[in-house]
Amino acid sequence: MSRVSVRMVAMMVTVLAATLACRAGNGASAAVPAPVVDEVKAAAKGKETAVVAGGCFWGIQAVFSHVKGVHSATSGYSGGTVKDPDYELVSSGRTGHAESVKVVYDPSKITYGELLQVFFSVALDPTEVNRQGPDTGTQYRSVIFYSNDEQKHIAEAYIAQLDQAKVFSKKIVTQVVPLQAFYEAEGYHQNYFEMHPNDPYIVYNDAPKVANLRKEFPELYGK
Repeated sequence: MSRVSVRMVAMMVTVLAATLACRAGNGASAAVPAPVVDEVKAAAKGKETAVVAGGCFWGIQAVFSHVKGVHSATSGYSGGTVKDPDYELVSSGRTGHAESVKVVYDPSKITYGELLQVFFSVALDPTEVNRQGPDTGTQYRSVIFYSNDEQKHIAEAYIAQLDQAKVFSKKIVTQVVPLQAFYEAEGYHQNYFEMHPNDPYIVYNDAPKVANLRKEFPELYGK
């Protein structure tokens, strides 16, 4: 069965749950605050990379593609043990990979911490274990893949800040692990949100995320 047909079945069974999972701050008891620990905006333009995972990469890519200061957002696979995996293999859950998105951003326009604030606010429910909405399995776990010590420190401090403030009704389960490799996903997965705006999965699961980005972060919304 194709990915779309499988997801349509899941959507028909769990439409309400899926819709709720897309809402900004799902499970949050308060607005997600900005990180106390963050990098300083760079004085000059440049390119830095952040890699995150949180459910289907279609929605995560769509969110970050609409953030000002982001050069590109690419769907792919990270966190597993198999080199150059394909979608079918990752979907089996046997490779250890998570559907991930590589975000290339201008550190003079937006900080790493601000990207994480968007991530926790509108992109996912960080309290769900190995799932997001109708998608289940370790390939849909939430992860922040850090590429240096500063990213690790910012991510861990931010999660601790949100947990201590009890922003979410349950403890955040998002993993913070070193980035070993990022493998770009197949072409048909790239910019799926833009290419298939009327796909029922996109309508119910991902369009609300982008709409919430525009509502919650009007100063960051663009494109």
